[in-house]
Amino acid sequence: MQFRHCPMCGEALEPRPIGDEGLVPFCVQCDRPWFSFSYPCVICTVMNETGDRVLLIRQPEVQGRYISVAGYVKQGETIEETARREVLEETGLTAVQVRFVKSYFYDKRDQLMFGFGVRVREGALRLSCELEDACWFSVEEARKLLRQGSIGIQLLEDYLLHK
Repeated sequence: MQFRHCPMCGEALEPRPIGDEGLVPFCVQCDRPWFSFSYPCVICTVMNETGDRVLLIRQPEVQGRYISVAGYVKQGETIEETARREVLEETGLTAVQVRFVKSYFYDKRDQLMFGFGVRVREGALRLSCELEDACWFSVEEARKLLRQGSIGIQLLEDYLLHK
């Protein structure tokens, strides 16, 4: 997010040099800089306990493509708690292992995504109202279904590399 007005007082911000940061939006009224930021979120490669099946989801706005479980970090929540919560909320499955893999920056939405491998016990899926489908796939099937170049496929490959 790029600030144009001060979130505290509403004054227009002006660029001001701040150390090594270069020009930073600055509020003269509040006498403070406002650095741009990205909204943190998690993305999860959800696997069964044996690690041979991948759970992918489908949301209406993704036009029929299968994707990885993802969601925003809520205020006061750790990224590990977010990964557990998102998997539970979207699929109804409880994480038995959550492991940070790598962070990714998603330009399209200005998001910093924290990638996790999440192991769950396979069971009955209870899908969130946000989803139209969720299915278990072999690792090879998941590789074909996830969009090439997407963060979802990058995370799957990174997770499998360090499994």
